[in-house]
Amino acid sequence: MKKIFPISFALAFLPAISLAANILDSYQQCLIEGLESAGNEMTIGELKKQCGSKTAEVPGKPDSSALEKRLIQEKSVEDNEFVITPYLPNYLLFAAYNSADVNTTPFEEAFPGEDIQLDNAEVKFQISFKFPVVKNLFGDNGDLYAAYTNRSFWQLYNKNSAPFRETNHQPEFWLRFYNDWEFLGFRNVINDFGIVHQSNGRSNVLSRSWNRIYARFVFERQNLAFAIQPWYRIEEDPDDDDNPDIEDYMGNFEFLGAYKAGKHTFSLMFRNNLDFDRNRGAAQLDWSFPIHGHLRGYVQWFNGYGESLIDYNENVNSIGMGIKLTDWL
Repeated sequence: MKKIFPISFALAFLPAISLAANILDSYQQCLIEGLESAGNEMTIGELKKQCGSKTAEVPGKPDSSALEKRLIQEKSVEDNEFVITPYLPNYLLFAAYNSADVNTTPFEEAFPGEDIQLDNAEVKFQISFKFPVVKNLFGDNGDLYAAYTNRSFWQLYNKNSAPFRETNHQPEFWLRFYNDWEFLGFRNVINDFGIVHQSNGRSNVLSRSWNRIYARFVFERQNLAFAIQPWYRIEEDPDDDDNPDIEDYMGNFEFLGAYKAGKHTFSLMFRNNLDFDRNRGAAQLDWSFPIHGHLRGYVQWFNGYGESLIDYNENVNSIGMGIKLTDWL
């Protein structure tokens, strides 16, 4: 029987002094000094930008890493009630083309006798944001976060009615600990322990959902960052389980890596069920590049199972192009 890691395991990663806390302290000190010395013509936004630039370099290091810069920028705005902090990447793919046959089986079961026609090309977008609930639960560490992610698949080019083929909702909570432990040249900077619910908000034969607890260990070195995220599915009553075999396809863990090369960002996602007899999983490759200001071009390739919950047991091979509003790094 699988076991759930106790909270004491999470606390084992609590560092005495964290790098991220030092960065945040420097930023806060800059704000305090700036408020005392700034002229009346300087706005709060200008002061935050100025302090963000000053603290973008960690003391004792010539340059901060790409991940450190993201942490600094997030910390500088996440307490602003008029700012929404991104969580997973936010993007819009104007066209995502699936080279395999689009999965119509669930809809044929839900609407027997109807002519189900779905296009291979559709619009795909993701909206994701987070916010801190409680900070510093354990001295100067341990932040509790909440997040919501929406991923939608819109049959915009379908001549019949242009319906939303699928929408997945993902609320989650996690406890974050900052760390400064080095291993093989990489630094473990973040450890998260959380719970996540994912569903498509439908009923009867179209319903898909599952709940998991997870651990996420984030490592970085210069412009490279990666995260290893194993999870445990919370068991459901067999009579109410819409997808009892979802782990066979969605896997037991996820690896995510991101690399920043100048103004270009490349990322890789990999999932697997670790079953060598009936091995299944998924991979996704991303490339984003600057267009204008904060607007970035985006190319995404996905192959495998679980691109959406309705297709969790269908092998999908899709490529899409569009724009990205926020990235990993």
